[in-house]
Amino acid sequence: MSITHRILVVDDEQQIQLFLKVALEAVGYQVLQAENGAQAVRFAASMAPEAVILDLGLPDRDGKDVLADIRAFSAVPIIVLSARDQEAEKIAALDLGADDYIEKPFGIGELLARLRAAKRHVEQRIQEIKVVEIDDLHIDLSLRRVARSGEEIHLTPKEFGLLELLVNHAGRVLTHRQILAAVWGPAHTDDTQYLRVFVGQLRGKIDSDPAKGSLIRTEPGIGYRFSEI
Repeated sequence: MSITHRILVVDDEQQIQLFLKVALEAVGYQVLQAENGAQAVRFAASMAPEAVILDLGLPDRDGKDVLADIRAFSAVPIIVLSARDQEAEKIAALDLGADDYIEKPFGIGELLARLRAAKRHVEQRIQEIKVVEIDDLHIDLSLRRVARSGEEIHLTPKEFGLLELLVNHAGRVLTHRQILAAVWGPAHTDDTQYLRVFVGQLRGKIDSDPAKGSLIRTEPGIGYRFSEI
């Protein structure tokens, strides 16, 4: 990995900054450091980082406001890193455009894996996913066709829309509200029970062996995440 790969770390805790700087530089990243929201937005705009690791508890502004400001001009992958463990905080950050959310304390291995996944999401969005192969499951988004071992799986339009959304954001948590708004429209953002029914139906059609776990992972109280592809 080239040293030109920049990661912006936004955190006012010196120990966290030092820990992340050492860990990220050890795998080849160049680390930009910001201690407050104003610096974070300025560096995100001027230094073109490849990803942002953002703490929510900043001294000058709430991290969610910083997230919203960066999202207004950049699609850079953003991983929220915070001691705030309330579901409402996670949901709010994800709804504002965070690619993932990790609670403190955290393991560096997990953070690096989430970072790699978030960067892949952006690359996939740029390339536009069209065909996905997972074991014997074949998903062709352009032809709107799903098959297992050559045998077509019938999906309703809503089921396919749900699958398409999840596949296009594979590995990323999507909140209930994000999914409902995208597939059913803004008037249905509170119909979480309705969504659970459709996810259950979709799992029943695309999962070859439920005992091995579903391709659609539940993030309790938050939403769903499709397996990495």
